Amino acid sequence: MLESVLREGVVGRAIEREVLQVALHDLRDYSADRHRSVDDVSYGGGPGMVMKSEPFFKAVAAIRCRHGDPDAVVLLSPQGRVFCHEEAVRLRRLRHVALLCGRYEGVDERVREQVATDELSIGDYVLSGGELPAAVVIDAVARLVPGVVGDARSVDEDSFVRGMLDYPHYTRPAQVDAHGVPDVLLSGHHAEIRHWRKREAVRRTLERRPELLERAVLDDEERAILRELKDEAE
Repeated sequence: MLESVLREGVVGRAIEREVLQVALHDLRDYSADRHRSVDDVSYGGGPGMVMKSEPFFKAVAAIRCRHGDPDAVVLLSPQGRVFCHEEAVRLRRLRHVALLCGRYEGVDERVREQVATDELSIGDYVLSGGELPAAVVIDAVARLVPGVVGDARSVDEDSFVRGMLDYPHYTRPAQVDAHGVPDVLLSGHHAEIRHWRKREAVRRTLERRPELLERAVLDDEERAILRELKDEAE
């Protein structure tokens, strides 16, 4: 699953250019029996299988031998704190991060207690395993590494970087049936375009994710826009 994801897009190109290094480890390679099993029945009964702790312990030990001590060992789990832009920034600042992917009914609790330093979730829902969440974390963190994204402004202006949603984007053609591009974007007036984009970003965030504005980093112009939009809504 991860091999195919890591061959594509900006992340794939960054790995190819050695701007970014990602190593994949198969837990079955660290199993202790000839069947290469990594799961077993749950103590106390119940449905589903539980991933064993020993393959995780051995895998992390092998990672330490090959690549040095990870700065963070992250278990992807629905029980972790929700992954967000701030978490991506925090992980980006680390030199070496190991991601642990669970499956089945869950992971032996001793992995959380003895190996993992962090536990992250990508949302309040359950997936078949931790591989897709790991791919999400890799992509979000990789975008913040200098040289991964061609134009650094694309990263600086992404949604959530400053705690707000992005403004609307348009491209050619200027007219699609009865739907046109806002006139201001065709005006060539850069100051007016900048103000329109700020206003639309604040408006969209206020309408769709108002809770983000409680911790967003707003400049004086954006704070004035926010007050104006709130007054219009009253």
